[in-house]
Amino acid sequence: MSFLWHKQFIVPWLVLLSIATHLVVGFGLQLDWENWPLYLAIVIGGYRLLADSLQSLRRGSFALDYIAILAIATGVWTENYLVASVVVLMMTGGNALENYAQAKAKNSLTALRNRLPNQVQLLDKTGHTKATAIEKVVLGSLILLRKGEVVPLDGTLESASGRFDEASLTGEAYPVEKQTGDLVRSGTVNLGEAVSIRTTSTNLDSTYSHIVKLVQEAETAKTPFIQLADRLSGSFTLLTIVLASLTYFFSGDMNRVLAVLVIATPCPLILATPIALIGGMNAAARERIIFKKLAALEKLARVKQLVFDKTGTITFGQPLLEKVEIKASGWTRQQVLATLGALEKNSLHPFAKAVMTVLGQEKIKPKSATEVKEQLGVGLVGLVDGQEFQVKGSRNATEAQISLYQDKSEIATLTFRDEIKPDSLRVIAKLQALGLKLAVFTGDKLATAQALVAKLPGEIELRASLSPQDKQQGIVDMRQQGDAVAMIGDGINDAPALASADVGLVFSHQEHSAASEAADVVLLSGNFGGVLRVILIAKHTMKIAKQSIYVGLGLSMGGMILAAFGFLTPLAGAIGQEAIDLLVIFNALRARKG
Repeated sequence: MSFLWHKQFIVPWLVLLSIATHLVVGFGLQLDWENWPLYLAIVIGGYRLLADSLQSLRRGSFALDYIAILAIATGVWTENYLVASVVVLMMTGGNALENYAQAKAKNSLTALRNRLPNQVQLLDKTGHTKATAIEKVVLGSLILLRKGEVVPLDGTLESASGRFDEASLTGEAYPVEKQTGDLVRSGTVNLGEAVSIRTTSTNLDSTYSHIVKLVQEAETAKTPFIQLADRLSGSFTLLTIVLASLTYFFSGDMNRVLAVLVIATPCPLILATPIALIGGMNAAARERIIFKKLAALEKLARVKQLVFDKTGTITFGQPLLEKVEIKASGWTRQQVLATLGALEKNSLHPFAKAVMTVLGQEKIKPKSATEVKEQLGVGLVGLVDGQEFQVKGSRNATEAQISLYQDKSEIATLTFRDEIKPDSLRVIAKLQALGLKLAVFTGDKLATAQALVAKLPGEIELRASLSPQDKQQGIVDMRQQGDAVAMIGDGINDAPALASADVGLVFSHQEHSAASEAADVVLLSGNFGGVLRVILIAKHTMKIAKQSIYVGLGLSMGGMILAAFGFLTPLAGAIGQEAIDLLVIFNALRARKG
């Protein structure tokens, strides 16, 4: 309950303190100014309630605060100041919970914008560099890009060759080799040595800036969170006013009217949903699942369509050694791996990392190598035991390979695949059992994607060779069909789609990655089972929230009828409403168990 000390709860605490002061002064010390603390409570809490209701009225929408304002005004008119103060406490406490939840939302564009450098290194005709603000770079400029740097602007490669990580844009699991004249897109990463690029875009119209713009537009277009309370407020408000009017018409007793209004003050509607959602968020957090927006939990419970990125989501997103095929006599698997390890141990290439992982797992000691050189676009060459070996890579539609050569004779071929996570098949089957429709959107080639989807259970829609814009448009099309859509991804290429979906979920080991910022829900581990778990938590949480709302409303309706017939005094009504609130709160807190 540490959130109760947040600044949003200052007003409720002041109101509670004022009521407590009144009780001490009035009933304990019996001083003449016993009502002044209640006046203070009504003024402190009432002004914000009135301002919010007037704003709602100007927008032409109903608000449940109208009943509370009417109850407070009636309490003041009939000099039932304690009753009016209790209503103020209920309403300010409920509003503080809602405002606190909204304050938890973060700016989804921060990490996207911060990923690109503010300055680039311009190359002049003499080969010297000059740091220049990215906004000032004009078309046709020649820029230097060092190893490990993010490409700041779209351009064509001027160097003989280069190797780039395009996973952030396409979801491609493997590095892409490029030659002179090939297009290099902003947002990708230079994995090789320093290269020069001739810009073909400015900062405003680059590929990466366009992705940022798409996310910004999608964020602006998001439907605001509409609580269950909002959908019931109009009819409940009218029903309360009619019942209060009938009570006065038949009894002429303003105390009965006040009792009706007080017991009708719908705190179950205001409190149940945010408390249950916060409880659900806590349950998810225990499993390293972070809801960045409270509204996402309510929306996730209504989702009918799940769209998955492939790489890094259903699959590991990194090459894994599948098999070693020996093609020369006299060689064993252990000898091949030991020789490869000698050449690959200092390389940053994903295949090299995969080979070294296998060496560690199988406890194979790599041999020693000398004069190792990395030839971009070709592979590695070096001396092992005084003999020259080469490592070359190749790739077809469904798999990637590297081959070990000695004197141009092929020794062995190693095949790599981006493997499906162990729990993907089980989780997908259970998601389908929940009645959810599943789709895979990927930037990979169609043949690669089909090979993966064929291994998955049930019926799954597939769309391949998609750009970030294509993924986003696919999400928009699905939403227009009427289904609530959740997008699950792990890269910047997924950011526009994540922001356009009703709920965006992202796998991330880095809390501040751009994809994490664009999403509503962050799964901090790579466990695919987190998708199933978070959906079950969302459904369980909203079930509890609805129980609290409808039980609370039912009890309030019963109390209103008793008050109308004179069986409840205003103060008894206020106490009764507080009892209902406590029941609602304790029930809503069950959502914390997940």
